[in-house]
Amino acid sequence: MNKIARNLAFAAAVMAAVSCGNGKKAAPAAAAEEQVAEEAPLVTVVTVGKQEVPQTSVYTSSVEPYAKNNIAPQTSMRISKINVEVGDFVRAGQILAEMDRLQLQQAELQMKNNETEYNRLKGLYDAGGLSKSDLDAIELSYKVSKTSYDNLLQNTILRSPINGVVTARNYDKGDMFSMGQPIYTVEQIAPVKLLVGISESDYSKVKKGNEVNITVDAFPGKVFVGKINRIYPTINESTHTFNVEVIVPNKDNVLRPGMYARVTVQFGVNNSVVVPDTAIVKQTGSGERFVYVLNADGTVTYQNVKLGRRMESMYEILSGVEDGAKVVTEGQVRLKDGIKVTVAE
Repeated sequence: MNKIARNLAFAAAVMAAVSCGNGKKAAPAAAAEEQVAEEAPLVTVVTVGKQEVPQTSVYTSSVEPYAKNNIAPQTSMRISKINVEVGDFVRAGQILAEMDRLQLQQAELQMKNNETEYNRLKGLYDAGGLSKSDLDAIELSYKVSKTSYDNLLQNTILRSPINGVVTARNYDKGDMFSMGQPIYTVEQIAPVKLLVGISESDYSKVKKGNEVNITVDAFPGKVFVGKINRIYPTINESTHTFNVEVIVPNKDNVLRPGMYARVTVQFGVNNSVVVPDTAIVKQTGSGERFVYVLNADGTVTYQNVKLGRRMESMYEILSGVEDGAKVVTEGQVRLKDGIKVTVAE
């Protein structure tokens, strides 16, 4: 009996020792968990303010000739002379090509005969030997023949209507013009124009006569200055843009039709809050942007913002952050709305 009592006492002592041991191990773990829960994330903040933000946008376009003319007669005729080549600069009124003159000579002969007959009958009418209706009939014949001659003259001696450069020649001397392709294409490249599609949100900001800057890949670092010449009155329903026509003087003829161009348009200056780009947080699964704003009590607020222009490493803030606010620029990964933070010195 004494042996059984001793065994029970020993077992009770062992259990008490184990229980005490477990209690000593649990205490440090609970304390560690409590320390982690109370530890505030370390963040870096900056104080933001307002500054002047140029309201510029860059658009892409292609250089176009100011005017483009296809040179060809109105009827099929044989080409007797070719006077200029592709790449030649021509002046308005310069003869580019001449067609076979047979039809022109026939029309000229008919016109002169009608003119002679009209002058003869005019004298007879003045002497009272011809009726007014007979004189009117021959006068009409003369005017019709003269109009026909003048028209044939324009279609036989082909002149450039503009100052420009020859960009295409599709026939050779002796070819029969067949009403297909024109004999020449002449393009005016001083000035040139560009058609630029601008966002409808900027419609009220664009003014006729405003200057724009143009750059092209062919001349790196060179800036060409143009002016808005025309503002189109309608908005494209699909792209929500409207077109403006920009004119560039191009006095040295270096800009050529077809060149890829970047057009920088200035819409004025805004006085706006700007923040570092590192402060901007993109919400997963949406296009919205946020920043963490530090409050006076050491907590942060997850604040939705509307972005404006980007300037290198800075963003213009249109709404969501006040002038003088402190925003988090590093350490956002561990943050959530309302959490208390530690600010790095």
